[in-house]
Amino acid sequence: MTLPLSLDLAIESLPLAKPFRISGHVFTDTPVVLVTLSDGTHSGRGEASGVYYLGDDVPAMAAAIESVRGAVKAGATREQLQTLLPAGGARNALDCALWELDARRSGVPVWEVAGLAEPRPLRTTFTLGADDPGVMAEGARGYAQARALKLKLTGDLDLDIARVQAVRAARPECWIGVDANQGFAIGDLDKLVAALVAADVKLLEQPLARGREADLTGYQCPIPIAADESALTLADVEGLVGRFDVVNIKLDKCGGLTEGLAIAQRARELGLGVMVGNMVGSSLAMAPAFIVGQLCDIVDLDGPIFLADDRKPSIEYTGGDAWCGEAIWGREVG
Repeated sequence: MTLPLSLDLAIESLPLAKPFRISGHVFTDTPVVLVTLSDGTHSGRGEASGVYYLGDDVPAMAAAIESVRGAVKAGATREQLQTLLPAGGARNALDCALWELDARRSGVPVWEVAGLAEPRPLRTTFTLGADDPGVMAEGARGYAQARALKLKLTGDLDLDIARVQAVRAARPECWIGVDANQGFAIGDLDKLVAALVAADVKLLEQPLARGREADLTGYQCPIPIAADESALTLADVEGLVGRFDVVNIKLDKCGGLTEGLAIAQRARELGLGVMVGNMVGSSLAMAPAFIVGQLCDIVDLDGPIFLADDRKPSIEYTGGDAWCGEAIWGREVG
């Protein structure tokens, strides 16, 4: 029997500890929606930040959630939710709330509900916002426990190269990837890639603008290229073959854990590497992504470290690894 649900929608703003800069944007806070579903005995939660570059902001997410309130309260399943809403933050929040609700109803961990092996700690990147090279180098040294770093670039070629060189000099032992956030054109890549190779950079994420994917056809890059903005949903994955090497899964982009797991599976079938990322959020938002991260080659789940105050309990960062226990999200424990 399907039990009717209550749906609580809260809108929150999570202040950042300091401004965070990427190509074309400076962030000072993270507005989020928080969904709580309850059947009167058990409850499930989901947090979403949306996708800023698609206009998928808090008002849009709230309106989308309200548009399906009746269907969700009537007991819509995760599978039905895939057709009720398009990909985006609203579906992510509802989908993750339904995953937690199902885990709590059954007393089975989310990873087991998903058919996965028991989770392990994940080596995560720690992100450096785009800044003066010296400031970024100091930030890299400040991430003393980090074993993997991700550098935000802005598309200013010479300055970006100086940023990479400064961070590499500061942390010669770390794995380093760079995120160009659509900042470059195809003609810039040879010079950029040469500098990245010289600095032993292991990943180049989203160098070109979404819509310019065809420019990468046939481009021979010695560093794996990851698709972020070029791979929003499962429907985008097949088009990456021959242009990208890795797909970056973000639950706000694809609309939740259900589709995130499907993307990871399809990417593997196509011979693509798999990465999990985040749009910045609290530990509650990282927890479902941590489940996807169990299937990934590269993990970027450092969002909560940028917040002035994270939710409690919180994701644990130890020795460069992230651990997200069930006390944060999932089956009720204690």
